[in-house]
Amino acid sequence: MKTTLLIMAAGLGSRYGGNKQIDRMGPNGEILLEYSIYDAVAAGFDKVVFVIRSSMKESFKAMIGDKLAQKVELSYACQEYDSLPGGFIPPEGRTKPYGTVHAVLCAADLIHEPFAVINADDYYGRDAFVAMADSLHRLQGKENAASMVAYDLKNTVSDNGDVTRGVCQVDKAGHLVKVTETYQIKPFPDGTIRDLATDPAGRILDPNALVSMNFWGFTPWFFTAAKENLAAFLASPEGDPLKKEYPLPTLVDTLMHTSGLTVEVLNTHAVWFGVTYHEDKAYVAGELKKLHDNGFYPKAL
Repeated sequence: MKTTLLIMAAGLGSRYGGNKQIDRMGPNGEILLEYSIYDAVAAGFDKVVFVIRSSMKESFKAMIGDKLAQKVELSYACQEYDSLPGGFIPPEGRTKPYGTVHAVLCAADLIHEPFAVINADDYYGRDAFVAMADSLHRLQGKENAASMVAYDLKNTVSDNGDVTRGVCQVDKAGHLVKVTETYQIKPFPDGTIRDLATDPAGRILDPNALVSMNFWGFTPWFFTAAKENLAAFLASPEGDPLKKEYPLPTLVDTLMHTSGLTVEVLNTHAVWFGVTYHEDKAYVAGELKKLHDNGFYPKAL
């Protein structure tokens, strides 16, 4: 069985103010996704699929792809409007991608085995990849089954602005019960973490609540469900047609309640960090340098 990692790298990074997927942050000029691939290969992954924009492909291959192709099986999928289901045509003036559900769906022709999904601009920690690799073997041959690595909310917020997180509810058996895509989460000076999207004064959230950072494990069954639900989302008149997106946590929550999807929540000691705003870069660079300095990573990846 192939152990496949799908990396979503087509986002525009509007709040970051640049292409954060390929911004160099490691002490030797490494980009964040190089650490994910290094840790994934160490955990047993042997195939990587990048989802990128067509305009990125040549520069992406030159910067990292050609080097990685010597270490792991590598493929590319392009997230463009011509791959939307049902021949859907975006409205005039639309420039944004349609979100992470569409990103995953773009790789359907390249993946025929259980696979993991991550963001390109997050650091997930090696323990998370080990747990996910084990989970993918358990998912082999199953439908209506998935897995997710969860992190504590308090460790995923930014001091530089608000963030969006999939806030999770988990039952005693360790299965996901509900995941709510929650916008405008921000830490406050009094130490609380608040959701500003549902209450202008800030609805206080549990700092120890588990959240999704888009580290999912799926089987090929998921592609069929994604195609059907994305088509319905695109056809719906709800939402701003120029801005609306379909995120993975929203689809997962829908499938749990309509299709009986079961999602195993994976417990790890992994530490997450990432970049939402350009001001986050200095912290991330510092954490990566520590990991090199203490020998967790070699001098150069």
